Amino acid sequence: MGVHADALAVLGQWAPDDREQESLRQAYLGFLAAREDSCDRSCAAGHITASAVVLDGDNVLLTLHPRVGKWLQLGGHCEPSDQTLAGAALREATEESGIDGLTIDPVPMHLEVHPITCSLGVPTRHFDVRFAVHAPAGAQPVRSDESDDLRWWPISEVPNADLLPMISLATSRGSHAARNGDRAGAW
Repeated sequence: MGVHADALAVLGQWAPDDREQESLRQAYLGFLAAREDSCDRSCAAGHITASAVVLDGDNVLLTLHPRVGKWLQLGGHCEPSDQTLAGAALREATEESGIDGLTIDPVPMHLEVHPITCSLGVPTRHFDVRFAVHAPAGAQPVRSDESDDLRWWPISEVPNADLLPMISLATSRGSHAARNGDRAGAW
């Protein structure tokens, strides 16, 4: 299928909880329809990225992003080998955290478009699709070369307040899944 087709299918079926997210979903679908290369980092107009809010109980794993200089969720560019957006987010989270056994909710939880100068070396936009991910209990992260620092933060002490609404969405997703016995399989 490929990540582009998956992005169209997943975002075409997703029903966000608020109007702002619905508006972004429609914009993403228009961008995907207009650009066959919209999931490729070489797409200078912007490209779809996939990120993961990695949780372990009341803690969230954040990376100190070297280009942005802020604590952020894990994630990044889709690769040619990625077949799904959720798979890209899970791959990025595993690579950047060094943690095996992560589980992902394959339904997106949040969208955000942000300007960035990434590996292209020119200003572009990331059309980020965000997923909730859970780490095995007691998992110890290992910092990769893609991070200046990597650590678990108690949710109540997250150093970047802009992340709190997204983290709240991720924690509510996990609580809902655990209550309904949905943790089997990918989630």
